[in-house]
Amino acid sequence: MLDFTSDYTEGAHPQILKRMAETNMEQLPGYGSDKYCDSAKAKIREACACPDADVWFLVGGTQTNQTVIDTITPPYAGVVAATNGHVNVHEAGAVESTGHKVLTLPSHEGKIDAADLEQYCKDFYADGNYTHMVFPGCVYVSHPTEYGTMYTKAELTAIADVAHQYDMQLFLDGARLGYGLTAEGTDLTLEDIARITDVFYIGGTKVGALFGEAVVFTKNNTPKHFLTQIKQHGALLAKGWLLGLQFDTLFTDGLYTKIAKNANVMADQIRTALKTKGYQLVYENTTNQIFVAMDQPTIDRLSPQVAMGFLEKYDDTHTVMRICTSWATTQEHTDQLIALL
Repeated sequence: MLDFTSDYTEGAHPQILKRMAETNMEQLPGYGSDKYCDSAKAKIREACACPDADVWFLVGGTQTNQTVIDTITPPYAGVVAATNGHVNVHEAGAVESTGHKVLTLPSHEGKIDAADLEQYCKDFYADGNYTHMVFPGCVYVSHPTEYGTMYTKAELTAIADVAHQYDMQLFLDGARLGYGLTAEGTDLTLEDIARITDVFYIGGTKVGALFGEAVVFTKNNTPKHFLTQIKQHGALLAKGWLLGLQFDTLFTDGLYTKIAKNANVMADQIRTALKTKGYQLVYENTTNQIFVAMDQPTIDRLSPQVAMGFLEKYDDTHTVMRICTSWATTQEHTDQLIALL
């Protein structure tokens, strides 16, 4: 069975496992106060060209989104996101459980638009009863988006400008950030993201780590007592060095971007094959997620040998299926999938 359901079906990059084995019996202080976390933070600051960035390691994506949104959003406010944004659809109400409503904007192939955000805020403050309503308190985007699409530098800058005009911070979910940074045609770099956003995170779980995400505050804006709040949200790892060690490895000699690029290369080969064979792609992108409309006979033919992800019904006879490559996808498995298609 070929598994193309997601980008976290494998464990961790061999270099990470090797370093974990080598350091396994070291006695280290907990909760991120160790030398490996310090080293990883320094490397991330250098990669972001942001020497004053404040870096924190959390255990997973949902915990990270919940923790960051809850701590940067006033208690009377909500978070603005796309209708199909991850925090609105696929996090089991984690954000709402903290008391913050998700305020949705139209999705443009997964992205929000600065003009829509500005209109939302104008309409909100034009209402004479806005003090009785849920304020827009921060803005959430993901890069790449749920549909594998990417923001341009100009688009992200425009969103940040509107957010700041209305006293909101811009938070970028980077669960798949490595795949966005290495995608063909992107003009958005890690340095750009650090400069434009107020806080973002570098995804490890989906890009070569066993688990873990690195949160980066870029504007001297870390919430007060953030460590305490991370712990309250269940996102603080006692053996914090395991997170630091992983990111220290990923940010040594460009490993993070090297392995992320592999997923995009494999996905490009599959995309080309799908087009050649007459399949219909639903969303055009150059990252590691491929969304293709398949009729039921095709799904039935492939399913005994290929595991894919279900997204949504496309029409009465077709379903949108997701084919997802990862940092660990091999050329052999890619060739086998193409042959089956």
